Amino acid sequence: MTALAETLPALPEIRLQAGRHKRARQGHPWIFSNEIDMDADAKALPPGGLVQLIDASKRPLGVATFNPHPLIAARILSRDPEALIDGDFITARLRAALAVRESLYTVPYYRLVHAEADGLPGLIIDRFGDVCVAQVNTAGMERLSDYLTAGLQNVLAPKTILFRNDSAVRNLEGLPQEIRVVGDPLEGPIEVMENGGVFQADPREGQKTGWFYDQRDNRAFVAALSKGKRVADFYSYTGGFAVTAALAGASEVHAFDRSQAALDFATQAAAANGVGGKFTATKGDAFQLLHEFATAGETYDVVVVDPPAFVKSKKDFQAGIRGYRKLFRLAAQIVAPGGYLFAASCSHHVDPPTFADAVRRALADTGRNGRILRSSGAAPDHPVHPFLPETGYLKGQMIQLD
Repeated sequence: MTALAETLPALPEIRLQAGRHKRARQGHPWIFSNEIDMDADAKALPPGGLVQLIDASKRPLGVATFNPHPLIAARILSRDPEALIDGDFITARLRAALAVRESLYTVPYYRLVHAEADGLPGLIIDRFGDVCVAQVNTAGMERLSDYLTAGLQNVLAPKTILFRNDSAVRNLEGLPQEIRVVGDPLEGPIEVMENGGVFQADPREGQKTGWFYDQRDNRAFVAALSKGKRVADFYSYTGGFAVTAALAGASEVHAFDRSQAALDFATQAAAANGVGGKFTATKGDAFQLLHEFATAGETYDVVVVDPPAFVKSKKDFQAGIRGYRKLFRLAAQIVAPGGYLFAASCSHHVDPPTFADAVRRALADTGRNGRILRSSGAAPDHPVHPFLPETGYLKGQMIQLD
């Protein structure tokens, strides 16, 4: 990898079109390709290189990474036009992110870096004790990955850094998909500590980084309402909601998922936490299972539906919204009178009002009334950049039904 600790005069300039600098000047971290004077020199720049952003009057806007190919062409790293983007810069950003997490949590299991909100655009890092799992999703951060590796080793000295660089968004940046390890190899699942429980995650083969820290607070809220109750957890994955509810005193907990491997991890977690006797795991499709339960008159006191993203792109929007409405309708049908439904969506293309409308229409379809006890998002280790509200992708509602 070419060293990127260039002095400022060496950085090429990217000029914005007249009048297109206002969002950036106010604090937005993205510059879109249609806002840039995309001349031949700009188009010829290598993807991910550092540039100095200037407005049409040549006033500086900051230092950014630049890729001429995707819609989001530039991502601002620093508003200081003289900033040197080198190992010390990346290390300082990592230390700042760590300080926030250490003020939030007493154990080293959390999302350490959440992209733009932590000043490291295109980068996700989840920490599992002495293992860090990183997702590098932009060409700019890919070019800085050597600095990132050195920074993590300097700040945390992890035994293993797993680069889980296999997300589809890398295709938009012209990046190959890969999984690589720095440090000790990972042999099988690793331990996760959350809400007083111990769980299993598989960073190499599981979804995303192997665990979803974003639902931490929602799991705790669901668990607090589950004491003495019968709980159903759909799209359970490795048992985060289900096992946490069992630990909080649920009388019985049923986990449902299409992945037998994920359910096996959930079953192991139930046993490890001493709640295996009231935990069952069933493989199956959530829609089919919910339909069968509703037809049979089966009910649960607490029902959790935490599906994968139904709207992965704008073209999926209408079909995805119909899917959410159907899912939430079926789930509401199996909630016992006075019971609780927790409904969630992780589709960032679905904004909170649209999500709330899908839930509301689903309840209307069932003819049931209720009350929203809590509307929520992701846990605070998933901060949202003030100028990127759409990155607050997780939506959840806890509803008590009459």
